[in-house]
Amino acid sequence: MSLYVMKFGGSSVGDTERMKRVAKRIAEKQDEGHRCVVVVSAMGDTTDELIDQANQLNGQPPAREMDMLLTTGEQISVALLSIALHGIGRNAVSYTGWQAGFRTDETHGRARINEIVPRRVLESLEREQIVIVAGFQGMTLEGEITTLGRGGSDTTAVALAAAIKADVCEIYTDVDGIYSTDPRIVKSARKLKEISYDEMLELANLGAAVLHPRAVEYAKRHQVKLVVRSSFNHNEGTVVKEEASMEQGVIVSGIAYDKNVARISILGVPDVPGVLAQVFGKLAQEEIDVDIIVQSGVLNDKADFSFTVGLNDLERAKAVIQQLHAELPFREVTSEDNLIKVSIVGAGMVSHPGVAAQMFDVLSKEGVSIKMVSTSEIKVSCVIEAGNLQSIIQALHTAYNLDTVEQAFVGGPQDRR
Repeated sequence: MSLYVMKFGGSSVGDTERMKRVAKRIAEKQDEGHRCVVVVSAMGDTTDELIDQANQLNGQPPAREMDMLLTTGEQISVALLSIALHGIGRNAVSYTGWQAGFRTDETHGRARINEIVPRRVLESLEREQIVIVAGFQGMTLEGEITTLGRGGSDTTAVALAAAIKADVCEIYTDVDGIYSTDPRIVKSARKLKEISYDEMLELANLGAAVLHPRAVEYAKRHQVKLVVRSSFNHNEGTVVKEEASMEQGVIVSGIAYDKNVARISILGVPDVPGVLAQVFGKLAQEEIDVDIIVQSGVLNDKADFSFTVGLNDLERAKAVIQQLHAELPFREVTSEDNLIKVSIVGAGMVSHPGVAAQMFDVLSKEGVSIKMVSTSEIKVSCVIEAGNLQSIIQALHTAYNLDTVEQAFVGGPQDRR
């Protein structure tokens, strides 16, 4: 008898009809002879609606109270799903994150899991119950409720699978696996039978929203077998594992894009040791993530450098830099926000020269100006001017022989939690 962790996102349980379908899916898994632990997100747009209500009352709501508020969404979901399972004759029990044993640090809104003590989950499994656990949430040792931030339910599922030594962790979403690119943009996208943790982690970090980077990191660290499947059909999904076999002739496994990109340039900075540490140390203190960093040549003992941040962090990052002006004299700060980061990822790139050059050639033929480039052994990222995204992604997809004749399956709005 195998132990499965099954995670269903917000679109999968978006209304009572979908909730019934998920309950039936779980019952089918149990009928196959498996024990089931289910992690669930808040229904549909519940979280966004709660955030909107809070902002109507206070433009800067306290982080602690937001955690108190937002965790109610998942609590509703787990209770309703348990009720649905009881309605079809199944013995189910629902738990909040803290009841399931999730202990976190004290960072409201983006807490990290410190440990999981899954005693009640394991006891319920011994009683042959289906266990439903609220994703996205935990509790500090002092009894404060916390949330894990975006992708928190994915992370909950993978972490719980590691803690209870599950055989498989299945992530159910609106697509029936991991595709070579966003199937909403490229209908001929190729569904991957399997992909390595490293490739998936790069894709997730570069904008592919089907899995959250923290969940992939956790799976890699604890060797959790991940399968991405659709909650809308029974098609075979994609397995995320330590090493994945490469398809014949496929060097690039996936193409990702990120529209949440802005570039900041600091011009005329004194070329002395410690400047970059000063700038990026201050940004780190303000918890602003920096991605690509490029420094240009030095002229008259002055240097220019540029870096990218998330679009939503742009104004805050500029304010932090301006605060440094007194102790770090520079000529000016400029920024751009009409940008996209496009990336190619593939383990096969290590042994195939010319992959980056091919990407640059495709972008040139699309009439796109490349602003910044970042590379690693298995990825190349280009920050480019915003243009016809669909045409750019399709051209890259075709250039790397990823097109298929099969049509990608997309079942509904994409889950982000």
